[in-house]
Amino acid sequence: MIRNALGSLLGLIGAAAAVRSPFRAWYDGRLGRDYRVQELFTATGITDARATLLGSILLPYLFAAVLALCAVLLRSRLLMALAGAVVLGFTVLWTVRQGQAAGSLTVGGTTSPLGDGLAHAYGAGALTLLGAAIMRGRPLPPHSTTTPPEAYPPAERP
Repeated sequence: MIRNALGSLLGLIGAAAAVRSPFRAWYDGRLGRDYRVQELFTATGITDARATLLGSILLPYLFAAVLALCAVLLRSRLLMALAGAVVLGFTVLWTVRQGQAAGSLTVGGTTSPLGDGLAHAYGAGALTLLGAAIMRGRPLPPHSTTTPPEAYPPAERP
């Protein structure tokens, strides 16, 4: 019970951090909510075009948060792991596409344009996966140790 509660708490914190991350700076001061989710899957890649709020990278993170909430309610490790995989998957995909558009990405130093929103997204995915690893899931139904009653009583012998 403690493992489920702790795993659920970590998963929900991770889901909240994932939803919060697009409202922080991701790259060169640009907020994560400004990136269109379609840009991750097109040949043109990331552009300077601005996105609507629900057409932005926020959309898959909201979906992951709903998955995490369902995982807590159903005590499902699989749903919690799927939520973490969605967050990490879209974050890695964005990083690859941004790296292609910018030519290179650097972390650290004084010229790093990567923002803390991206770090929040990576941390949120990792925290959600950690929550799934800690959770025990639903308890299995108890197995009956008694033998089932016989259909017909044994015949009496004279």
